[in-house]
Amino acid sequence: MKKKIASILLLLVLCLSMVVPAFAENGFADEYYRVIDMADLLTDDQEQALLSQLDEISLRQHFDVTVITAETLEGYTVQDYADALFEHCSYGYGDSRDGVLLLISMEDRDWYIATHGYGITAFTDAGIEYIGKQLKSDLSAGDYAAAFRRYGELCDDFVTQARSGDPYTRSSLPKEPLATMWLFISICLGVAIALAVVGGMKGQLKTVRRQAAAASYLRPGSLQVTDSREMFLYTNVTQTARPKNDDSGSSTHTSSSGDTFGGGGGKF
Repeated sequence: MKKKIASILLLLVLCLSMVVPAFAENGFADEYYRVIDMADLLTDDQEQALLSQLDEISLRQHFDVTVITAETLEGYTVQDYADALFEHCSYGYGDSRDGVLLLISMEDRDWYIATHGYGITAFTDAGIEYIGKQLKSDLSAGDYAAAFRRYGELCDDFVTQARSGDPYTRSSLPKEPLATMWLFISICLGVAIALAVVGGMKGQLKTVRRQAAAASYLRPGSLQVTDSREMFLYTNVTQTARPKNDDSGSSTHTSSSGDTFGGGGGKF
């Protein structure tokens, strides 16, 4: 218990040390640093560029978009640590504290996205999984600036989509555009296969000659009708659509303080 209290106090001191003058008319409790790079993954210039990007998105969307990196989780789960950071750094817009937080832990190479308020609506479970996949290659390669920049762009898109009344679900997630090279290869491969098939069929017709009458195409003795009759068949088919598991919602949990969060994460 003492260790838990000490860790929470440390987080609180860290967040308070980064608070700058308040702008209550913007709907935020305070204007603060939305980037806390405790693991020192970014250069000063990269951190400043990311901070500017997230500030612009957050103020325009009235929705907090934040990034925190850590060397260690001090024995906590990545979920509990992310929830505690969101709470004790006073992140979130308005009374419902709408926001999203990306936590990167270098201890076991974890990523976790915590959502709160409207963030639970805007970022469904499928959406969080999708964002993680988009960031994983850059995170694994150590290009953290690119990963965090992409995270900001995706958050902006997801909030905009949610405000239209149709948050991204598994069936409506953005599709990755097909690379030009693969499009060219697909066209060439299709043409080559078509030419090969047509050429083969054409080769089989070299011995065929045009005949004057249709009867000439019938091989003698090849058609023998032994019985013939007409039958009318009637079939009534009823089709019912199978229910789809769209994973359109967001699972939630309660933090140690009793607050409600959504979220999800993985390894990189």
